[in-house]
Amino acid sequence: MRIIVDAMGGDNAPQAPVEGALAAVQEYGVDVALVGRGEDILKALKAAGRDDLPKGLEIIHASEVVEMCDNPATAFREKKDSSLTVGLELVKNGEGDAFVSAGSTGALLTAATLLTKRIKGIRRAAMAPVVPTGNGGTVLIDCGATAEGTPEFLLQFAFMGSYYAERVLGRPEPKVGLLNIGAEPSKGTDLQREAYALLQKAKEEGRINFVGNVEAREAVEGVVDVIVADGYSGNIFLKALEGTAIFLSHEIKKMFKKNLKSKLGYLLVKDGVADFKKILDSNEVGGTALLGIARPVIKAHGSSNGYAMKNAIRQAIAFTRSGLIDDITENVSYMRLAPQPGRGEKRDQTFPNPGE
Repeated sequence: MRIIVDAMGGDNAPQAPVEGALAAVQEYGVDVALVGRGEDILKALKAAGRDDLPKGLEIIHASEVVEMCDNPATAFREKKDSSLTVGLELVKNGEGDAFVSAGSTGALLTAATLLTKRIKGIRRAAMAPVVPTGNGGTVLIDCGATAEGTPEFLLQFAFMGSYYAERVLGRPEPKVGLLNIGAEPSKGTDLQREAYALLQKAKEEGRINFVGNVEAREAVEGVVDVIVADGYSGNIFLKALEGTAIFLSHEIKKMFKKNLKSKLGYLLVKDGVADFKKILDSNEVGGTALLGIARPVIKAHGSSNGYAMKNAIRQAIAFTRSGLIDDITENVSYMRLAPQPGRGEKRDQTFPNPGE
């Protein structure tokens, strides 16, 4: 297996991608190709204590870099020799099994959609991170790839999220919930109500295990394996969850530093606290799968360190081996609605996550 890594994407590039690639080659036994400015990659390797390329690691030179200030809709075309464009072209042409990048979310999503293409019949690609919940993690789809959704988009998200939870997370018959403001079918806007009807129909046909609407509070408790949302609502849910995690971590730290008794108490529970922090640490997950794209693509967080990049590569390996894209391709006919006269498609509306 050969994983293509954007060595120039992210706040800590190229050091973090290089360190992640070195660890992945050693731990997972896969080949990794680092795409980017060769001299910069070699310097990062030297900083990581390597004067040579270990077996399984290679460098593919790309002279340009897609910056955060570049227009995400056109950057990959304007910079044809960028690490992003070159890397995705390699995957598109079968010279790599998956692509990993911590660069601009909007640029990656646009380039993946237009270069590697969506799976035929899929209307929109979706971002599907695994968020920390009471059941060990839940797939959230979508969290920002498409700001405005349609009932058909949400139907497709539900199918793709269900396949991901089953194939990658190992959840048999994953429970699928629709993010809403209440449990009743009548709750929400027209989008949620119409999507509910489609998801209920898919359940009755035995296609997905739809359990109904789920409120944000219940979703965090882990009552479902897949949370289906339009990109706007999903992004708010994700950012609120991330903010809560940061707040709790700070408060717990303050609590244990309060006095001598609390410091002694920490010594008794430090293993449990470490496990709790690990659950909330986005570096443990590594990245977000872009579902609906015809080839495996993983978006790592913009602030990823080497450990996070290693885990993003691990996620790319699992995605590639899962057979998920074949599942979606074979079942896409069940995710489509009959065309309606005069009904036009909305243009893709992508926006990067804050801070990425």
